[in-house]
Amino acid sequence: MDTVYFDNNATTMVAPEVREAMMPFFGDLYGNPSSMHAFGGRVAKYVNEARERVAEFIHADPSEIVFTSCATESDNTAIHGAAEALGPSMKVVTTKVEHPAVLGPCRRLKRMGHPEVELPVDNGGNLDLDALREALKGGGPALVSAMWANNETGVVFPIKEIAEIAKEAGALVHTDAVQVAGKIPVDVREIPVDMLSMSGHKFHAPKGIGIFYIRKGTRLPTYMIGGHQEHGRRGGTENVPYIVGLAKAAELATAAMAGEAEKVRAMRDRLEQGLLATCPDARINGDPAHRLPNTSNMSFEYIEGEAIIYHMSDAGICASTGSACAAGSLEPSHVIRALGVPFTALHGSIRFSLSRYNTEREVDYVLEQMPKIVKKLRALSPFSKGDTLPVEI
Repeated sequence: MDTVYFDNNATTMVAPEVREAMMPFFGDLYGNPSSMHAFGGRVAKYVNEARERVAEFIHADPSEIVFTSCATESDNTAIHGAAEALGPSMKVVTTKVEHPAVLGPCRRLKRMGHPEVELPVDNGGNLDLDALREALKGGGPALVSAMWANNETGVVFPIKEIAEIAKEAGALVHTDAVQVAGKIPVDVREIPVDMLSMSGHKFHAPKGIGIFYIRKGTRLPTYMIGGHQEHGRRGGTENVPYIVGLAKAAELATAAMAGEAEKVRAMRDRLEQGLLATCPDARINGDPAHRLPNTSNMSFEYIEGEAIIYHMSDAGICASTGSACAAGSLEPSHVIRALGVPFTALHGSIRFSLSRYNTEREVDYVLEQMPKIVKKLRALSPFSKGDTLPVEI
């Protein structure tokens, strides 16, 4: 096979229907939607309609939707905006397994003098809610930023309970909801978060367009200054083709979500069971009962994840060792480290993430190739089962 793409948590294929919806805005409908003339007004109509459809996607009011370049921008807007709104004494409470787009800004605030707490997870990647309650004791201004689902393991946090605990303590609540978009339903009427971030390219929209939800009444200063666009919350000319594409992707995801989850979960589970049966000393990382239907993180002991990825790539298989935003680092994933994965398996972790465009034939091909790759690398490894391994510092 030319390419088997099992790296959909990094990015997804742009849906054909999305590409088709975007094309007119690269041609005749090129006007600036913020212009006062009728030509700009024609384009503004499509932006307004897209905002309504995206709002429906998460059950928000259109006025609560801000279009950004990506979830990284949305995360930074939420975290730095909260710090400006609440002042230098604001405590930042997050988790040890967040995406770098959240951990980076939170740690920057710590360096600037803000109290910061990073909550641990157990061996299944689940958050200790009592630790959250403890972190919020004592009152004072606080921001809780916790992801809805982990990008590496797929483990889903109980975001409703997290938000309720935070609100009881008087804290602002932000969630990075990037990985749940299009995979499980999102309803901000039921989940009391103040802010939420998503990226379009995680659910078959193009790269370069994101969602920032900010609940009515949330006091947050403008982060991107330069114009009146997005209700004055984000300056900059609207990216019309991508906004329209995002709305189309949201519409497709809503229609396909239930059936897609069942199909993708079945393929994911067959992939895991096959690899566990044919690759000795393999393990699943993260709570298998509380995770996204498309995501599998597996460790293959005594070999390096980077070497596995290179050999998989030679066979036309695309997967990853963790977050694409942390690619290039030789350090083991901070997420897998937080789960307490043994040293023998820590460096050999691979993330498989599927989408509705994957097929059973592709699963068969990966099950055919992976045992050969693992066996070859194990033969080259200086370590094997029973060896004394170096202790990680």
